[in-house]
Amino acid sequence: MKTFLLLLLPFLLIGQEKFKLNVASYQRHSNLSWTYPINSGNGCHLQISNDGVKYSLLKITDKQAYMHFTDGAVLDHYYITASIKNNQGTVIALSDTVEVTEQTMSDEALLDMVQSHTFQYFYEFAHPVSGMARERETSGDVVTTGGTGFGIMALLSAIENGYITREQGLNQLIKIVSFLQFADRFHGVFPHWLNGTTGNVYPFSQFDDGGDLVETAFLMEGLLTARSFFDQETATEKAVRKIITKLWEEVEWDWYSRNDSGVLYWHWSPKNEWKLNFQIRGYNEALIIYLLAISSPTHPVKASYWKTGWTAGAYKNGNNYYNIKLPVGFAYGGPLFFAHYSFMGFDPRYYKDDFTNYFTQNKNHTLINRAYCIANPLKFKEYSAQCWGLTASDDPSGYLAHEPVAGRDNGTISPTAALSSMPYTPAESMEALKYFYLVKGDKTWGKYGFYDAFNPTKNWYATSYLAIDQGPIVAMIQNHRTQLLWNNFMKNAEIPIGLTKIGFKPDTSSDEDFDDEAAEALYPNPTTGSFVIKCIKPMELTIYDHHGKLVKHIKNYFGEAIGIDGQAGIYYVSTTNESQSKTYKLVKL
Repeated sequence: MKTFLLLLLPFLLIGQEKFKLNVASYQRHSNLSWTYPINSGNGCHLQISNDGVKYSLLKITDKQAYMHFTDGAVLDHYYITASIKNNQGTVIALSDTVEVTEQTMSDEALLDMVQSHTFQYFYEFAHPVSGMARERETSGDVVTTGGTGFGIMALLSAIENGYITREQGLNQLIKIVSFLQFADRFHGVFPHWLNGTTGNVYPFSQFDDGGDLVETAFLMEGLLTARSFFDQETATEKAVRKIITKLWEEVEWDWYSRNDSGVLYWHWSPKNEWKLNFQIRGYNEALIIYLLAISSPTHPVKASYWKTGWTAGAYKNGNNYYNIKLPVGFAYGGPLFFAHYSFMGFDPRYYKDDFTNYFTQNKNHTLINRAYCIANPLKFKEYSAQCWGLTASDDPSGYLAHEPVAGRDNGTISPTAALSSMPYTPAESMEALKYFYLVKGDKTWGKYGFYDAFNPTKNWYATSYLAIDQGPIVAMIQNHRTQLLWNNFMKNAEIPIGLTKIGFKPDTSSDEDFDDEAAEALYPNPTTGSFVIKCIKPMELTIYDHHGKLVKHIKNYFGEAIGIDGQAGIYYVSTTNESQSKTYKLVKL
């Protein structure tokens, strides 16, 4: 982070008011903000200086914030001051002067910058009545169900990272769930879009004016993660958990089986019924839908739907692309959001079904997407090992699910593609982050983090934000950093039961892919019966089995050997002290 020093100007004109100029500084930009001390004036005049003596005009704005980008060629040192003038040009209010010294940011600081800015899309820009996420920055009252699920997970990440307090996050969630209780539902299933003030369905298309099972699953993914996160025995947190449980248990997944047809259907409405007739089959972003439908404690579908619905047809792949094997899915993997939406909550690292370990699937999918951009067969500008990532996003012609095949690649790079893949390809995704921010600068970065997409070949740069693209950035970076969302979603007792019903088996084959730095503190791992955690201060320790059942709790642990009497399998060991919380995966042989 940049450092800055506030210096008072040595002079004040008679009658002038003083106001504070706030500066949050980063490697290539500074966020300037202020509060007008008066209600009149001719805009805020921002001045910049290299030496603190000779100033030039930087910007005149009637806003109360401005983002200043430097050229990026060298680390800059500069001064910023601001004044407010009346219509005659007389200074009537003056700020302090801020001295800014740029410094190179660490990888962790860059990740924090991206998460904190992007999170504000779901907090500062949340709908004022419902608290839900707007579909995009121009959507007004139109809020998105699935994007709100992603936004809830961004909210939890913000609490853990200290951007907001637990109380602030809880208040935001209360607003959301209170609204959802009375919003339109169709057999417990929410529509794709709602009016954020009235709660009435806002049709997504001519015949899509009812329940959307996929969007509802993304919302439930976020709500169930929040239900585990807000685990304190206060009246408020207990009430929130109760409302979430009610919303979850009222989803009639079985209704959307269309009379137990063996496959789930995406849409139903009272007016158009099954007119859209869209079956949900894999491989795509919808794995979480079948996991939740089979896991439901009240309206489940049979576990056989995994085979008759989700994996039926051309599911298995097994081919190599750029010498990288892709276990399932389309040629070259399809758009990268397939690797994100279902896996913001569902932790794919330690399970496999009859086809694959889905962490390995998602890592290889991401690497193939990147390798295609490096090969760049269509010769688009800037594609490289640093500038990569094809997924669904805005583009020069509107909106397209971009992927590495002819007709689906038009030179558009979507930052969410590489950034949301951070758990799978941390080094490669960090390279992309640095390119998007340090090289592209203000062409790709704005108030709520990276803009949706850009196309250098056509010299096109979006200034748009989409909830379904911003949410995965915050959530998947958090899973890379602390596994917060994975840990909390997987704690829901219904999920391991559903995985067992489907036939998922414990699997550690992705260990070589996922580098958990904290794992070195726990040994031996695997173990035949006992383990030790190295620590320099006492901490609270809790052990769960892979079903989420409590195995052992030690309130004051300080490095002694711990025995596990349960059967062989995977266990989760959570530790908490006054400064941090960690979760380890432990394999008992």
